Amino acid sequence: MAEGKEPMEGGGLSRIGLYGLAVMGQNFALNIASHGFPISVCNRSPAKVDTTVARAEAEGGLPLKGFKDPEEFVKSIARPRAIVILVMAGKPVDSTIELLSKYMDEGDCIIDGGNEWYPNSVRRGEVLKEKNMLFMGMGISGGEEGARNGPSLMPGGPREAYDMVAPILQACAAQVNP
Repeated sequence: MAEGKEPMEGGGLSRIGLYGLAVMGQNFALNIASHGFPISVCNRSPAKVDTTVARAEAEGGLPLKGFKDPEEFVKSIARPRAIVILVMAGKPVDSTIELLSKYMDEGDCIIDGGNEWYPNSVRRGEVLKEKNMLFMGMGISGGEEGARNGPSLMPGGPREAYDMVAPILQACAAQVNP
């Protein structure tokens, strides 16, 4: 079994989390799960969680768990935690970071999967660094189809943050010669 890929049985912890289950978030979560990485998902709208869990089940029982409570979501992820957020740019990103980080620990990482204005990413990284947490900005390009089957991923931030998720990103990204 590849590094970081463990079966998600019963109460097992997820390898990564994803918050924000609109088209890009839902499809990227399913991409990660289809590569064998156990993932927890959460969204402010409970119906999106239900839809994503149902899709994972319909696509072959993918290792995906849905959560409607942000604290339970964060606690379902193995430490050090890595959580991708895919929400609307701007204030919603700040609000989501504030919401999730209060349940996270030192050494955990938040990854903004939106295509955000870089000074905002720098500012967010500095805020989380004060809490001894990591931040990585990572544009995800390719639309719905790309998110599900292989997006262009553009990570930027501390090497330590990238190293936490490198096996996942390398498996899920678009491949030139698969």
